Amino acid sequence: MKKIIVVALMFGTLIGYANEHTNDNELNAKKTVKVEFSNVKKGQTLAIKNGEGVTVYNNEIKNSGSYSKTFDFSALEDGIYTAELNKDFEIVMKQFYVKNGLVTFLNNKNEKIFKPVIRAEGNLLYVSKIAFNNKPLKVVIYYNSEPILSETIKGGEILKRVYKLSENEIGNYKVSISTDDRSYVKDFTI
Repeated sequence: MKKIIVVALMFGTLIGYANEHTNDNELNAKKTVKVEFSNVKKGQTLAIKNGEGVTVYNNEIKNSGSYSKTFDFSALEDGIYTAELNKDFEIVMKQFYVKNGLVTFLNNKNEKIFKPVIRAEGNLLYVSKIAFNNKPLKVVIYYNSEPILSETIKGGEILKRVYKLSENEIGNYKVSISTDDRSYVKDFTI
């Protein structure tokens, strides 16, 4: 009888200890979350994406200044999600996970991805990107839907190139850039 009581007490203590540490994380979990960003501009977008990159929410910012919206994520499936504020030259991201209808943010700081800057002037194409993460930049240039150049730029925190296109080849061009598991496309005409 004494052995059974001792085992029961030890088991109860272990469960109490496990619940105590589980509840530390769950204390920060909430059903509703207020998402806030400062210095937003009209026309920027806020998207919520699941772990596979599928957009489950997308909204265009209507006013410049501060943005604040309360979300109820309790209906989302369990998993990791990302809130992304898509700005002119950067994407600001914050990751969170949903478990049993409760939301917990993974860290307190925002992650930033800098977008490439693509500019066409006459027959010159300028491509640049801040790459503090040292990720390569794959550039493909198309002329009338046919690829005419493909290059991967790497090495350094600032990636940049100037491409001189033929003045004799007048028509529709497209540049496709891939980096940070994202793609960017710009159409232009010479």
